Amino acid sequence: MIVLGVTGGLGTGKSTVAKMFGELGATVIDADKVAHAVMEPKRLAWRALVRTFGREILNEDETINRTRLAQRVFRDTQARRELEAIVHPHVIRHIKQQLHRLSRLRRGRNRDRVNAVVLDVPLLMETGSESLVDRVVVVTAPPEIQRKRLAGRGMSEAQISERLAAQWDVGRKAAKADDVVDNADGLEQTRRQVRQLWNQLLGTTRRRRA
Repeated sequence: MIVLGVTGGLGTGKSTVAKMFGELGATVIDADKVAHAVMEPKRLAWRALVRTFGREILNEDETINRTRLAQRVFRDTQARRELEAIVHPHVIRHIKQQLHRLSRLRRGRNRDRVNAVVLDVPLLMETGSESLVDRVVVVTAPPEIQRKRLAGRGMSEAQISERLAAQWDVGRKAAKADDVVDNADGLEQTRRQVRQLWNQLLGTTRRRRA
């Protein structure tokens, strides 16, 4: 079983690429969805967030208001670090549990069904989590395209700048990557790169098993 870490900057299309790998047969673990789960009301991360940032980050049903929390932490570097220090260990623990479960399936009767796992992790490099994966795949796009995509999601220029400043520059990530997928020239071109990389990596895995 090969584990790929798919990452990149906001608006580069990393989740799109992760989904493409999923369509080819990979099992996809979305770190954002895991984060949602660990921040559910009354869980340990939820309690720590409320202690740190106050009940003003909660909705009426006591779920975390992620927009309100983001507005707080992306304007304050120390607050963002506190958020990451609270949530990140819980997310990593859950991801490790899922990887362990999938590895056990791989060793059992489902051997041919769990060939590859893709971790869709926005801050894979920033948090030093590369040890979770066999290869790091960085999805890139020029800054102007990133900003255009993010503006299309309703973000203001100030919000875009705040969020991009909280991540490593895409070029810095690409320089440290094992593989790079350029997502600037349309979905078909991106899908072609993903399929080529999939065939290359799965072929390597099969050769190693042989």
